[in-house]
Amino acid sequence: MAMTVQVIYPTGEGKTFDFDYYVNTHLPLVSEVWGHTVAENASVSRGLAGGPDTPPGYFAIATLSFPDEAAMNTALAKAGPLLEDIPNFTNSQPDMLIGVTL
Repeated sequence: MAMTVQVIYPTGEGKTFDFDYYVNTHLPLVSEVWGHTVAENASVSRGLAGGPDTPPGYFAIATLSFPDEAAMNTALAKAGPLLEDIPNFTNSQPDMLIGVTL
């Protein structure tokens, strides 16, 4: 069964997010650490709004798709360098959602 991991970066008072670093340094690091053999697909949505005239509740949401639980577990076991890099682009504590593709 296909699995997903979503990394969700909430906004908030005093929270910052360096999109240039995220796009130009962190995302290439994801490819370097996990390669294309683990994740089938990856996408990032940059938060623009939470509705009409409402600021976004999230800076970004990254969605990574895996063919099965074993591939996802392999990726997560190697996630150390990715987690260590987070303070280089945000002071927001990301949430993670592990799910199954319906």
